[in-house]
Amino acid sequence: MLLAEPRGFCAGVEMAIKALAWMVRAFEPPVYCYHEIVHNRLVVERFREQGVVFVDDVSEVPPGAPLMLSAHGSAPEVVAAARADGRYVVNAVCPLVTKVHHEARVRARKGFTVLYVGHAGHDEAVGTLAVAPDAMRLVERADDLDDVLADLRDTPVAMLAQTTLAHREWTGILDEARTRAGDVWTAARDDLCFATTNRQAALTAIAERADAVVVIGSANSSNTLALVKVARDAGCATVLRVDGPDELDPADLGDARIVGVTAGASAPEELVDGVIAVLAPEQGVELVRVTDEDEYFPPPRELRELPPALDAAAAFTRGDPSRAQAAGGPFGSDRGIDASLVLTELG
Repeated sequence: MLLAEPRGFCAGVEMAIKALAWMVRAFEPPVYCYHEIVHNRLVVERFREQGVVFVDDVSEVPPGAPLMLSAHGSAPEVVAAARADGRYVVNAVCPLVTKVHHEARVRARKGFTVLYVGHAGHDEAVGTLAVAPDAMRLVERADDLDDVLADLRDTPVAMLAQTTLAHREWTGILDEARTRAGDVWTAARDDLCFATTNRQAALTAIAERADAVVVIGSANSSNTLALVKVARDAGCATVLRVDGPDELDPADLGDARIVGVTAGASAPEELVDGVIAVLAPEQGVELVRVTDEDEYFPPPRELRELPPALDAAAAFTRGDPSRAQAAGGPFGSDRGIDASLVLTELG
């Protein structure tokens, strides 16, 4: 077995899962979450078991209730509605998605038409397109450029990307747009998530050697589906996507002698362990590492502000104001906490 590294949780998913787990501990149930916190069935089910209620409309959340906004980012009007009626809102949007939102606002303000390469209906795409709806156009494939570019006339063109796209998918559409439109503005730093790109690079390295590849992740996970595409584009004849070990039938791998395994950015490590156990490779597991990741995103600001306030209130209640001033909350060691372990402990 060839095991890709990096794989599984990215920094944004780590941040979001730990933040929601803290909310579960800090508030009486139910805690609400706008959309799935991340696109993974096990993660969502684990939080449901802890009393988290996932909603698709913030109007379903009672006034004053604790509410988390998912890692994929939310439309500005959704954020504003969430914060109304006294709700305690924690916005767990990935900082890389926030960067794309900022770029969209700036380009729209400067008179650009922004071509956004993404997948219709995906939570991240819906939220991003709502940032500057009058200036943005969705492009899902190169063929969409015909109609989009025909309407642009003399306006300058910018292109932004859904962070979870396959690298080849993004660059193919970008190159085609530049061929047709000439000068196209793009961000100095690629919009694609570094973790998405790293996982695709690691998978490419093993797919070229493997007779079959197993990609672990849910069907609604864009970055997981991108990994499936990457493996197929690398020439691997058999590529299976599974939510976890319960969906994996080794017979589906045929007579494959070398099997590659990776996991999408929202898939916990316990699913990887389960898949390895099902495959039970006779000649062991070879770790194929293409890079090390040390990116870290701290907890959302709203959550960092909450524990010191609670600690201070408790200290004053006990008549110890000096302790209240020193109270700093539980996040000092957050960087070293593994979200996969947090999720396992919730179960």
